[in-house]
Amino acid sequence: MSHADIMAGSNAEADSKQYLTFYLNGEEYGVEILRVQGIQGWDTVTPIPHSPEYILGVMNLRGAIVPIIDLRKRFNMPDMDIGKTTVIIVVKTHNDGESRTIGMVTDAVSEVYSIDENALQPLPDFGGSVSSEFVKGLSTIEDKMLILLDIDRLLDIRDKLAPNSQSSAA
Repeated sequence: MSHADIMAGSNAEADSKQYLTFYLNGEEYGVEILRVQGIQGWDTVTPIPHSPEYILGVMNLRGAIVPIIDLRKRFNMPDMDIGKTTVIIVVKTHNDGESRTIGMVTDAVSEVYSIDENALQPLPDFGGSVSSEFVKGLSTIEDKMLILLDIDRLLDIRDKLAPNSQSSAA
């Protein structure tokens, strides 16, 4: 039985969720595992003109054309060369009743943890210098800090792929 299986079995409360964690610039981040559609190694991405810098382009994943986001660029982190541990985590986002599949480029996959949602800590107030809009909360597991992400906000790219489109919300 793996560590994740043990954690899942010992923490089967209704308020506990499983998170897939990954590394980015030396820190460990997590996303809800139920949102993860798959993990794959790096492959060629087709750039899309006039898209934000953090949108690398699109990729054909099992017959579906999926936007690929560079999380390092999204978080204004230094670039890193693609390596043997670089992976694309494919997730499903939900915004305004619409689902979208998006790939996130990460440095490496880490673990799966069960985390009590009631024990999440908010990001401390840094006086506006750090944006907390993408952070769902912080959790400490095995003496390390995990940054849990709100992928719906982080990867809300509905209008970003078409910069000339106008919002029709009234």
